[in-house]
Amino acid sequence: MTANTTAYKAPGAPGAGGTAPRPLRRLRPAPSARRSGWTPWLYLLPALVLLGGLLVYPIYQLGLISFLEYTQAQVSGGEPATFQGFGNYATLFGDGQFWQVLLATVVFAAACVLATLLVGCALAVLLTRIRALPRLVLMMAALGAWATPAITGSTVWMFLFDPDFGPVNRVLGLGDFSWTYGRYSAFALVLLEVLWCSFPFVMVTVYAGIRAIPAEVLEAAALDGASQWRIWRSVMAPMLRPILVVVTIQSIIWDFKVFTQIYVMTGGGGIAGQNLVLNVYAYQKAFASSQYSLGSAIGVVMLVILLAVTLVYLRLVRRQGEEL
Repeated sequence: MTANTTAYKAPGAPGAGGTAPRPLRRLRPAPSARRSGWTPWLYLLPALVLLGGLLVYPIYQLGLISFLEYTQAQVSGGEPATFQGFGNYATLFGDGQFWQVLLATVVFAAACVLATLLVGCALAVLLTRIRALPRLVLMMAALGAWATPAITGSTVWMFLFDPDFGPVNRVLGLGDFSWTYGRYSAFALVLLEVLWCSFPFVMVTVYAGIRAIPAEVLEAAALDGASQWRIWRSVMAPMLRPILVVVTIQSIIWDFKVFTQIYVMTGGGGIAGQNLVLNVYAYQKAFASSQYSLGSAIGVVMLVILLAVTLVYLRLVRRQGEEL
């Protein structure tokens, strides 16, 4: 007996008298699925329209004026505005005072950001080590400083460091020393005021982040004999990196465009403009000298610098594998 060795072939398979299988068609999303893709944008549309009116349009006007000859004569309608191209920027970059003010602004903002982060993070860690009542007192005092308007805080600090009536000079035995007379002492005084009204944001934000860290992780590090500084550097800081990115960028933006504290505490920029920063410099060009086009050009330069710093910082963070 011989076995039937004829192989079985499925219907439709090649060689079995059938036809080759048809290629699968690419499935198209249903119309309802396509419509649902636009749903989030429809919800965001009111916010986008509001941002466009409050942010995009003023930036457009700022950039437009920076390319025009726009002085008091054009504002009053006596002369038409003429297109200058990059002439205002050439005038600005050819002014030696602009570069001095830019350098002073960068150094001053960097010092303010560094001091704010150090004090805010240190106090955030302190909040996790003290009891409920002292923690509440410290939180209320910090939030009170944060809620104080900049002009009010600047006026209070001017009184505290007043050479004739201020208590600080009496306690330190400085006599009638004027903090706002010298360039560096005036910058130091403004830095202290900026630090006083800025560190609460960093402190509260970092404290909330520390509270979100599992207690077991910190306890394990303490049991391994790590010091408080080592716990912060090796455990807390890496886990708080997204939060630290946010507070750093916010601090850079706030401190780079400081205006009220400098204007109030140094009388508009100090003696012979020795304490000018870019924001006050732009104000002087635009409103004191009626050179609105130059003031707008300074504003555009500040915007570009802040965007560049923010993008570079975010790029470095993402390169390290962090998700924001």
